[in-house]
Amino acid sequence: MYAVVVTFQIVAAEVGAFLPLMRENAATSLAQEEGCHRFDICTDPDRPNDVLLYELYTDRAAFDLHLASDHFKSFDAQATPMITTKFVRTYQDVTT
Repeated sequence: MYAVVVTFQIVAAEVGAFLPLMRENAATSLAQEEGCHRFDICTDPDRPNDVLLYELYTDRAAFDLHLASDHFKSFDAQATPMITTKFVRTYQDVTT
């Protein structure tokens, strides 16, 4: 498995618009991308502008397909102006 952890800081006035876009992106990824196995969206009530994603893909190629998908490109175009910072980390499963 290939894990992706993304942290965002969202413009305060845009959190209400950002989260539905992110939920739609996650749901579409899970429904349409065979290589997407998990797509969690997490927030902290004490830091409402911070959003954390935890995604699991079969491998890097599956994640690359996600990034190339029309639904991701649409999400990215709409969400980018709402984001003040974005940090992406990737991890390769070494348990096997």
